[in-house]
Amino acid sequence: MSAQVVSGQTAAAELRQSLAAKVREIQAKAPGFQPALTIVQVGGREDSNVYIRMKVKAGDEVGVRVNHLKLPPTITESELLNKLCALNDDPGVHGIIVQMPLDCQSPIDSHLITNAVVPQKDVDGLGLVNQGQVATHVSGDGFVPCTPAGCLHLIRLCRSDLSGLNAVVIGRSKIVGTPVAELLKWQNATVTVVHSKTNDLAGHVKRADILVVAMGRPELVQGDWIKPGAIVIDCGINAIPDASKKSGQRLVGDVQFEAASQRAAFITPVPGGVGPMTVAYLMNNTFVAAKRAWEKSVMSNWSLRYLPLNPEDKVPSDIDIARSQTAKDISILADEIGLVSSEVDLYGKKKAKISLDVLKRLKDRQNGNYVVVAGVTPTNLGEGKSTTTVGLAQALGSQSKKNVFACIRQPSQGPMFGMKGGAAGGGYSQVIPMEEFNLHLTGDNHAVTAANNLLAAQIDTRMFHEQTQTPKALFDRLVPRKGGKRVFCDHQLRRLERLGINKTDPDDLDESERDRFAVLDIDPDTITWQRVIDTNDRMLRKITVGQSATEAGKGGKTRDTHFDISVGSEIMAILALTSGLQDMKDRFARIVVASDKSGNPVTADDLGVVGALAVLMKDTVRPNLLQTLEGTPAFVHAGPFANIAHGNSSILADQIALKLVGKSGFVVTEAGFGADIGMEKFMNIKCRTSGLSPNAVVLVATIRALKMHGGGPDVTASGPIPEVYSTENLPLVEQGFSNLKKQIENARKFGVPVVVAINVFHFDSQSELDLVKRLSLENGAFDAVECRHFALGGKGAADLAEAVDRACKSPSEFKFLYDLDLPIDEKIAIIAKEIYGADGIVLLDEAKTKLERYTRQGFGNLPICMAKTHRSLTGDEKLKGAPTGFTITIRDIRASVGAGFLYPLVGTISTMPGLPTRPIFFDIDIDAVTGEISGLS
Repeated sequence: MSAQVVSGQTAAAELRQSLAAKVREIQAKAPGFQPALTIVQVGGREDSNVYIRMKVKAGDEVGVRVNHLKLPPTITESELLNKLCALNDDPGVHGIIVQMPLDCQSPIDSHLITNAVVPQKDVDGLGLVNQGQVATHVSGDGFVPCTPAGCLHLIRLCRSDLSGLNAVVIGRSKIVGTPVAELLKWQNATVTVVHSKTNDLAGHVKRADILVVAMGRPELVQGDWIKPGAIVIDCGINAIPDASKKSGQRLVGDVQFEAASQRAAFITPVPGGVGPMTVAYLMNNTFVAAKRAWEKSVMSNWSLRYLPLNPEDKVPSDIDIARSQTAKDISILADEIGLVSSEVDLYGKKKAKISLDVLKRLKDRQNGNYVVVAGVTPTNLGEGKSTTTVGLAQALGSQSKKNVFACIRQPSQGPMFGMKGGAAGGGYSQVIPMEEFNLHLTGDNHAVTAANNLLAAQIDTRMFHEQTQTPKALFDRLVPRKGGKRVFCDHQLRRLERLGINKTDPDDLDESERDRFAVLDIDPDTITWQRVIDTNDRMLRKITVGQSATEAGKGGKTRDTHFDISVGSEIMAILALTSGLQDMKDRFARIVVASDKSGNPVTADDLGVVGALAVLMKDTVRPNLLQTLEGTPAFVHAGPFANIAHGNSSILADQIALKLVGKSGFVVTEAGFGADIGMEKFMNIKCRTSGLSPNAVVLVATIRALKMHGGGPDVTASGPIPEVYSTENLPLVEQGFSNLKKQIENARKFGVPVVVAINVFHFDSQSELDLVKRLSLENGAFDAVECRHFALGGKGAADLAEAVDRACKSPSEFKFLYDLDLPIDEKIAIIAKEIYGADGIVLLDEAKTKLERYTRQGFGNLPICMAKTHRSLTGDEKLKGAPTGFTITIRDIRASVGAGFLYPLVGTISTMPGLPTRPIFFDIDIDAVTGEISGLS
């Protein structure tokens, strides 16, 4: 008998060709797809270099990008581990191998290093997890070691069914012998492992139908040991002396090839047998790893574990409910929704910041359904819009089993300690942990305050320095000589460009150019940038700055100014509208803080503060991940007020969430206050900036809110609620429906289906609920649904979730309300007439001045962000329902050029709330022993 030689070179070539075709097939669907393997080499052993070159060549043939990371022999164990951790966290790297042996000067534990590679990228299959999966035949996302996989491939070329065959494996190394034995066992062969300590080695071999030899001893297995008709796989490669060879040696295996060939049916040669298969399977494993990563990026199969709710008949306080739930560690939630560890920056165990790199990794995944929750014009009774946002998200998850994200704003500490309270939802529909949600969270609001006030400080300080020194002295200090040479910094070069001075050497500027460059000449009457604080403080509505003798006494001038609340800052609006850190810097640079005395805009970039603002805000661009009471994910990011800003959470949070939920998932975001305020700005500002389009609008209403809009008595925060709000009164409900009708009409103006969510209280009559549902459908709502999520959690919003799902599948034609190229006053008038129902607008003198100024300065094509009372469709908060026959008075117009909008001020809208007689903080306390907070709502 003469054995058939099983060529590993031929089999490897076929495998590489197949892999190359598979790579091209995926690239046809996803052009950016390319498997990537990193080979980590410590030192520079030439034998290692030879192997690495073989792998690089194979990678080129298959379409695998092979990166050779060569590290110095001086590297320490901890440094090498850090390198591997970075590669583990890099989504652009699919496979990692550490070339052995390590050519290092200091001791390094090779087993520790091998096991430091995460199983999903351990394409060598040598880590303990992958070894264990091979041993236990457990399927996972790991890999079979390359040489054993190649051996099995060659064996199956010889015989496909191995059941019942006797297999003998000579060698027990973790690289070849042990895993080969396990693989053959799971192919139903009867396996014997022999080694250097085994007695009667020849006797064992003679019984082998399949023989795999991996001892590293030249020609150990003699020909007459081979069972006739056996399959022989020789994994050895040994150099022995041979004077006939130019090199003085030749390569042989662990088997006497010529003699064994006379008895075996199949035999692998050395070289050209198992060796090429090892490299081919390294490419195969890297391709599989890359394919898994790609499939994960385009598919969104969450493995979410929902948290059970046990609602009580009498709903406890919000904080008691929140504390009664055992939240998941946020790292577990992040893993459940498909985030990788490098994208998750933990802030304790229950909250995390999420990297914007998610958008790059999931760029090929389709967005999910985009739902915005708005409401009727708010009343003092509260409508539960945040609660509905969270309840709907819980229902879509726990009840409909959809991937779903809630995206909501971070609350301001002003209302938190003032009158309104927190914004985490309520009852059994909340974001938790509610204490952290409502207080500092991850510090984003504090960063906004710090950045805003740094810019404010620079405005007054720059004016002071210009008032107290000559232009030459100012220039010398702004561009000092260092080592005898002046150099402009980057923002100074940009200022020169804006001034039309085409010079880059400070010494080349003439006196006039130096003066124009150095002196901003800010007109103090045009300053629109105010200091901010995240506290309701009515005493800061008008202040004077610059009174100290160190300023006023040295030639500086005092100035009347005021504070705004932090969440009304343009910095906050920029955070909510930005697409990333570079875009944020660009927006900071465009911030207009005032005009100079010639009428030209003065920007934050002119003041040289842009880089510092970006440093203060660098971490804020990453959304904050929390969870709901039922364990569904929630992004809490940015918190601009809706009456004095655009009132929506961040674009970045929505974009990341839409990718994470995938095509059939849902992102539920909330627009502040009534639909005429937050929703209008969501559509015309947020969606215009992001390029996203909503699939549905949810309008939240309550029976008692409609009663107030129908003429019901007013309600104060500390006073009793009149009986009319808890007894049936159909005429009052029907009269107040006028407001909901107007808000349905407003939402439909944007071409999006509207679902009315009636937040049910126990005292609402079924007749009242049926009336609102009927009127809603008659006036254009897609559906109208009773909701009880406050008392029941997601189960109480199951019907709403079903209605929203249907609405998102219905036809829609999203459109904006106005064209940006229209004049400023026309855009304002369109909002006033179409959304508020006004007859027109009246511009006061200050507003006319600003309109002319901003048009002349080139800001006329920005969208409009109306700053008005949220308690009425009009400028008078006392007017409820849907008034007609009124005009909107614009007393001023301000520019948030960095954020990208103009905001007209309607009536006497205040940008700094005040504290009531009895603030909420009266009831807030902390137990000094347990650290438990009480009184939050």
